[in-house]
Amino acid sequence: MSSPSKRREMDLMKLMMSDYKVEMINDGMQEFYVHFHGPAESPYHGGVWKIKVELPDAYPYKSPSIGFINKMYHPNVDEMSGSVCLDVINQTWSPMFDLTNVFEVFLPQLLLYPNPSDPLNGEAAALMMRDRTAYEQRVKEYCQKYAKPEDVGAVPEEKSSDEELSEAEYSDDEAMAGPVDP
Repeated sequence: MSSPSKRREMDLMKLMMSDYKVEMINDGMQEFYVHFHGPAESPYHGGVWKIKVELPDAYPYKSPSIGFINKMYHPNVDEMSGSVCLDVINQTWSPMFDLTNVFEVFLPQLLLYPNPSDPLNGEAAALMMRDRTAYEQRVKEYCQKYAKPEDVGAVPEEKSSDEELSEAEYSDDEAMAGPVDP
């Protein structure tokens, strides 16, 4: 089955050549993290999330598994596991789609147009339907608390070079990424 393998490589390279930061989890090309920025004109604007992507052996014939690592307040994202409820990924996936579609179209659309009638986070769905302003305020609070660039390992451009990581932060990043290759 070299076709799915070649397609996996091409899609991953296309994603890496785009504006997304991609971190490989291991030597294979099946698990990696992507840094995803909240879409403009949404309460998620300014937030940055680390998204774990797992490609099944049958990719692109079978959809990727997508999950938020840092917390996200959204009706269609499970707050604890980060699982995403999105029809195009879970049910109507097609080999016509690729990884850039996930990050340039599907996830931005999910954040711009939540579906509170099919929730994974019932509390977020109820708040959204009851009080949209309070819902958007809670989203912004979560962005401030859990989705800052430093929460995904990115360094914001405003930081000066003399601000170094503390030993604790460095240890956490190393444990997450694994040992450095010799």
